[in-house]
Amino acid sequence: MAVESIILQALFKDKAIFVIDGSRRLLAQGAESPEGVRLISTDTVAEQAEIDIGGKRETVKLGMVMARFQPVGPASVTLFADARGHFFADGTINGSPVRFLVDTGATTVALSGEQATRLGIDYRKNGRASYASTAGGVVRSYVLTLQKVEIGPIVLYNVEAGVVEGPYPREALLGMSVLGRLSMKREGEQLELSQR
Repeated sequence: MAVESIILQALFKDKAIFVIDGSRRLLAQGAESPEGVRLISTDTVAEQAEIDIGGKRETVKLGMVMARFQPVGPASVTLFADARGHFFADGTINGSPVRFLVDTGATTVALSGEQATRLGIDYRKNGRASYASTAGGVVRSYVLTLQKVEIGPIVLYNVEAGVVEGPYPREALLGMSVLGRLSMKREGEQLELSQR
């Protein structure tokens, strides 16, 4: 049975309230909804819950809509535009949580030096020194390869990235080194990314 959409509405210690395909469900840890969604754990600090759907583990963030959970077929995630028309995606880099801004104008995944350091990426040691042209002028950057990038159920390995010295960009940019390896389908305020 496929679940079309899941929204994590509220989070407590060992309990969570979801809206699953339009139905409000209060699940305790280990409990399963009639739609086949089982709550594995909650994390009130990270504001997320880990769930199991058809034997597949997913992490759902508070307030984020996760759509089209298919137990079979290519992994995909549907993103919804914010008020300014931007698409954000919660994911991980090398296993650490990251919030991405989808940017088809960025050649690679782009991180600020501050973000890279927080993620434990030693970009000065492992990266190739370069320069990047930004809105604020030309800045020092480093080109490197990320071992693993995940966006929802989508997993990609050996992803090219650029790290820009300093605090910008504020959000990690999900550029073409990831997007170019996925199928993208946009319908109005929705953007579906699917693994090829």
